[in-house]
Amino acid sequence: MTLTEDQATAPRQVLPAEERHAAELSFLAAHDDGPRPPGWALTPRAVVTFICGSGDDTLEVPKNRRPDDGTPARMKIAAKFIGERALVERCVVTLAGERGLLLVGEPGTAKSMLSELLAAAVCGTSALTVQGTAGTTEDAFRYGWNYALLLAQGPSRGALVDSPVLTAMRSGRVARIEEITRCLPEVQDALVSILSDRRVSVPELAGTADAQVAAAPGFTVIATANLRDRGVSEMSAALKRRFNFETVDPISDAGAETTLVRRQATAVVQRAGAAFAVDDAVLEALVTVFRDLRTGRSDEGWDVERPGTVMSTAEAVQVAASLGVAAAYLPSGDVLDLVPGHLLGVVRKDDPADHGRLLGYWDGPVRRRAEDGSAMWRRLWDLRESLR
Repeated sequence: MTLTEDQATAPRQVLPAEERHAAELSFLAAHDDGPRPPGWALTPRAVVTFICGSGDDTLEVPKNRRPDDGTPARMKIAAKFIGERALVERCVVTLAGERGLLLVGEPGTAKSMLSELLAAAVCGTSALTVQGTAGTTEDAFRYGWNYALLLAQGPSRGALVDSPVLTAMRSGRVARIEEITRCLPEVQDALVSILSDRRVSVPELAGTADAQVAAAPGFTVIATANLRDRGVSEMSAALKRRFNFETVDPISDAGAETTLVRRQATAVVQRAGAAFAVDDAVLEALVTVFRDLRTGRSDEGWDVERPGTVMSTAEAVQVAASLGVAAAYLPSGDVLDLVPGHLLGVVRKDDPADHGRLLGYWDGPVRRRAEDGSAMWRRLWDLRESLR
């Protein structure tokens, strides 16, 4: 896929992982020259380092392998995914074995981000992606036709339109399928033969060299599915057997979650043209509310009635970003005063009864923390009326 000069230079809100982290990817390719599976841009070990970071270690490229393209000789790799390193290692092993990888979990647990990072590190592009919806057709997994050429020339290689999956097969890259269970079962099952036979037949081109497309070494598939979508379009047993399932859980460490929320909300506000100026204490309180409502229990051991909506880290990021934008462009007193209204907007998405559950949370943990003398929680308790 090529871009025109104007498209390539036009400002973009979000860069794909392979462009956003291009310097790190180039560095890791030079740093680790160990064995690589066929078609891989990095070694499996370097892929894990790219995603999980190098911790406190500053890595160095040996002098005899330093590229002359401006790649730095030393670099500390930042962690991009907050989760178990063992999970990432299992994902990398699955892909190295050319097995399909299915990332499952609650909405907002960074499944798509992990899928994008894995694809960028393994093959250099995350762009070969199919977004699963109820309207996705089999063409998105196999191929379609340029009907003008088809009518003018008949079936030919020139009239064939490769799907992202077929492109990945031809080039030995990773194809990504987002929300696979949103696709109808008969559409999903187009993947069964692709993942088992590693080829796609094109009956319309029978008798020609293009009648079959065989997967090049390195081809594999990463799919994602939300646990909340189970039963929407349940995967067949045959398709499940062709994937290794890995569950991406919510972030377990409150400090790590707060750091992630701050980092991602800061990026959103900066893209909006402003500086992020939300106090750390407000962010910590916000993340605490999300964690309490997500787990159904506070750190103090108090029971909390969980709302039906998913109180995910991704939702916390959006609320924090909204607070940051409001503070920058519509300053009107304490940004903490805006928290209850934004929380109400989150919990009302699925079940009207969640409004009452949020009020119950205010009457429980928020009130108790206020009574314990916390000024932050006292102010939140005083804002209860804004939830009505």
